[in-house]
Amino acid sequence: MGYWDIPDGTQCLEKTWIATKLAAAVGAAGSAYNVVLFPSKTVLEGIRRAGGGTLTMASLGAIFGITTCVTAQVREKPDDPINYFIGGCSSGILLGVKAHSYSTGTTACLALGGLALLAKCSKKNGWEWIPSEPKL
Repeated sequence: MGYWDIPDGTQCLEKTWIATKLAAAVGAAGSAYNVVLFPSKTVLEGIRRAGGGTLTMASLGAIFGITTCVTAQVREKPDDPINYFIGGCSSGILLGVKAHSYSTGTTACLALGGLALLAKCSKKNGWEWIPSEPKL
């Protein structure tokens, strides 16, 4: 069962767990590239960098998942794309807190919120980003 298979506003823990796992996997892949492309002086520093990137991404996924689901329940509008904007924005705020920067938080809030809103609108309206077969 995937993230989109569960109706919005229901099974919050399961949706959050799926979002957290996906974000952690993306974070682990990104951290692996970072450690390979920019080698650390010590093994411990490499592990710290890889773990920090993976944990940050997992946190973003968890915040997104729980915020989106709880917002859908509180607003009583489970299929509203605004819930996804709020979830993405709250994840962006975490990046601002981590960077100790209001401008980073604001920019990440708007960017991640906008991306999440676009993803939900895309899924809801059946937009096809990559066609399965070419149209001639």
